[in-house]
Amino acid sequence: MAMTLERKETDTDAYDGAEREFREQLTIADEVEAPHHNVEVFGGKIVVSPWSRWTYAKPMESMLEQLRRHAPEGYSAREAPFKFIFPAMHGALGPDLYVVDLDMAENDTPFAPSESLVLVGEFTSPSTRRDDLTSKLDIYGRSDVPVYLLFDMKKRELTVYSDPSERGYQTHTTVLFGKPVTVPAPFDFELDTSAFTD
Repeated sequence: MAMTLERKETDTDAYDGAEREFREQLTIADEVEAPHHNVEVFGGKIVVSPWSRWTYAKPMESMLEQLRRHAPEGYSAREAPFKFIFPAMHGALGPDLYVVDLDMAENDTPFAPSESLVLVGEFTSPSTRRDDLTSKLDIYGRSDVPVYLLFDMKKRELTVYSDPSERGYQTHTTVLFGKPVTVPAPFDFELDTSAFTD
């Protein structure tokens, strides 16, 4: 569900054009009260979608446990609802799971820096699948997030994207749920996806 809200006068008037619109959207997104929903900014819109489904809890926990064991030193695998800002792409996203450098959690701001991420993961749902496969894939891949795990709950498969570039991710591998798949550097391990078939 996308929502459009009335423009308010803010300190974003110092910006021009698309940058001003993005800053205004960030301000609105931070103020929206939407319990149990994820409020994100991308594609020139404020997008409100439900958090992950309860049935995703077991496989998500399995993924987090494995990522915690193999995360680079100083990084933490988490699912806490934080938004990461991607200024060059005019995006503010709250991934379902992520691996982040907590030492970069210094500023008192509602938006965490995307530079702190080494991995993001999205679990698709009927309302988010299209964006996870398009807009978010583009933002993550063109913003130097090293690894994107896309859990396609409709097709029952996992795609691992890596090698970000100015044009997006250059490498990807897709496996059906239940099959192992390599999560590349900086992780370098075989991810067990059997939790999706239990």
